[in-house]
Amino acid sequence: MRIENQGFKNYLVNEKSPYLLQHAKNPVNWYPWGDKAFKKAEKENKPIFLSIGYSTCHWCHVMAHESFEDEEIANLMNDAFISIKVDREERPDIDKIYMTVCQMMTGSGGWPLTIIMTPDKKPFFAGTYFPKNTRFGRIGLKDLILRIKELWENQRNQILIEADKITFTLQNATNESHGEKLNENILKKTFNKLRSRFDEKNGGFGGAPKFPTPHNLLFLLRYWKRVGEQDALDMVEKTLDAMRRGGIYDHIGFGFHRYSTDSNWIVPHFEKMLYDNALLAMAYIEAYQATKNEKYAKTAKDIFEYILTEMTSSEGGFFSAEDADSEGEEGKFYVWSYEELALILNIEEFKLAKKLFSLKESGNYKEEATRHETNANILYLNKTINEFCLELDIPKEELVNKIEIIRKKLFKARKKRIRPSKDDKILTDWNGLMIAAFAKAAQVFNEEIYLKSAENAINFILNNMQKEDGRLLHRYRNGSAEIDGYIDDYSFLIWALIELFEATFKVFYLEKALELNKYSINHFWDEHIGGFFFSSDHGEKLLTRQKEIYDGAIPSGNSVAMLNLLRLASITGNTEFEEKAEIIGRVFAETVKKSPSAFTQLMIAINFGVGPSYSLVIAGDRDADDTNNMRKAIRKHYLPNKSLILRDTEQKEPKIDSYSNFIQYFEKLNNKATAYVCINKTCKPPTNNPGKLLELLESKWENIREN
Repeated sequence: MRIENQGFKNYLVNEKSPYLLQHAKNPVNWYPWGDKAFKKAEKENKPIFLSIGYSTCHWCHVMAHESFEDEEIANLMNDAFISIKVDREERPDIDKIYMTVCQMMTGSGGWPLTIIMTPDKKPFFAGTYFPKNTRFGRIGLKDLILRIKELWENQRNQILIEADKITFTLQNATNESHGEKLNENILKKTFNKLRSRFDEKNGGFGGAPKFPTPHNLLFLLRYWKRVGEQDALDMVEKTLDAMRRGGIYDHIGFGFHRYSTDSNWIVPHFEKMLYDNALLAMAYIEAYQATKNEKYAKTAKDIFEYILTEMTSSEGGFFSAEDADSEGEEGKFYVWSYEELALILNIEEFKLAKKLFSLKESGNYKEEATRHETNANILYLNKTINEFCLELDIPKEELVNKIEIIRKKLFKARKKRIRPSKDDKILTDWNGLMIAAFAKAAQVFNEEIYLKSAENAINFILNNMQKEDGRLLHRYRNGSAEIDGYIDDYSFLIWALIELFEATFKVFYLEKALELNKYSINHFWDEHIGGFFFSSDHGEKLLTRQKEIYDGAIPSGNSVAMLNLLRLASITGNTEFEEKAEIIGRVFAETVKKSPSAFTQLMIAINFGVGPSYSLVIAGDRDADDTNNMRKAIRKHYLPNKSLILRDTEQKEPKIDSYSNFIQYFEKLNNKATAYVCINKTCKPPTNNPGKLLELLESKWENIREN
């Protein structure tokens, strides 16, 4: 019997996390992570049932509805365990530890994550989703609870021995050492590995399910730029094009869904995550810079329209995610029946929509995802716009206009539906990624709204999610910021600040980046071997203090920090930052060499470190036309390995001279804005000519390719 919303409240009722609040009226007597739960478990001599998930996780919802809202299961859990709920997005430090345990014990992981452990936090059982009742060889939660209760009562000593073994293995599982310096050879190996996994037919890497992993594409763009490898650029374009046409893209309201359940990007897992859209926006922006193809710029701008419309708080920060489910059904908000579309569109529009989006009376969703027995249609394009133009014998501009009319009609109709729930917490690290994306867009597209959005968000974070001692807080919701920040919070926000500095040349942003960089070194750096711990030295003491280098759905804090250090070194001239960056590469070298394509954000940093990298300085009056012409010429150009500084010769305060140990020597020549180009610490003659500037920038790349 399921019970919910019947006046029952557990210890989650005063939490801020939307995920925890989703479970606040469960009959399971959930506790948040904290001393109260652990002391109660110790006092009552009960094991702990730890459940980790997040608010937009479909299978977390399924397990909740099936089991945690069920009175029978709740009674069994309340009798056998002290039960703790954790939002993995609020407490990634806890999640990373116990996900590592699950992978060690079962060979796989995922969410919902289920851990059973002793009152002193030592795990002895791990799994993911469990149905209520045993079926198809998968043990049900009911049987699992009864079995664990029996073992705890009758074989507790053996359980405690096993928990100690698992904890020992976890704490000694590191593969860190000062290995060889990673060089250009690892870049080639990474490219070859990605090429071997590339789906030539559909784009992307591997089979189903298929994830966007934008940092793979950002690495490939840099590899193409570095050595002129056309395959690298082709892989990027094919993937970006296929994703933009597929159902993983929301053709009506814009933005990308989490991943594709099939290999050809058609059937999405419908949740939308802030970090995916931030990283994908950056990939489309850089693809536009590299190819000058407007379709990539358009896609990036559409992502930003979605973020500004649906994911921006009134205070300026960015919300975390939108759910896959609405009205208890995955994807219901996004799919369409044949009859519904016929009513919304006129005859001509419906005829065109049928061809464009492969609409079927029986539904194309059922064909593509057999687990659904509905007549729903997913909107996706099975051809390119140019191919449709040829097939329909219609000019491209006319077809694009017709599609936009259809889109607006469907968007208006869809607004009447019940929208998926929004996870409206604001996370520092994910906001850092989106701020970086907006700042990059402001530079490339010269759009004031993008710069304003980035600055509003960074000001919100610095004003509301940073303590007086410089410490960042991880999560903000309903007027309250809590939870000490992790290395991802610092690394991603420093990334955002560097991008904002290059977008505005406001020294304030460089100053804040340097302050946060200093704080992260003081409180996260491993003085013994190097690299950044995930949690700070004043964070909660968990079973182990981990470091992360794997670039999964989100790049690791160490990978981003390595690139930040190199960029800050290039801007300031501080060689200590370069030394720290090299240590990061060496600490994880042995791990990285085993599977380099799993560390593509790190490879982006290595590519910058190996070079060629550029230090560009424009000396000129900030608002003068000749200065702006120099700046625009550089920003339109695809130069991933650059730092860009404006030395304002009007000498307005505060001056960049205070933060860079070489900048004071750069002045205007011939009373005109002057560009100074240094490549791999070797300087070229200064120039007043934007064309000559671009010629200098391209020459070194050509030399690299020839060699």
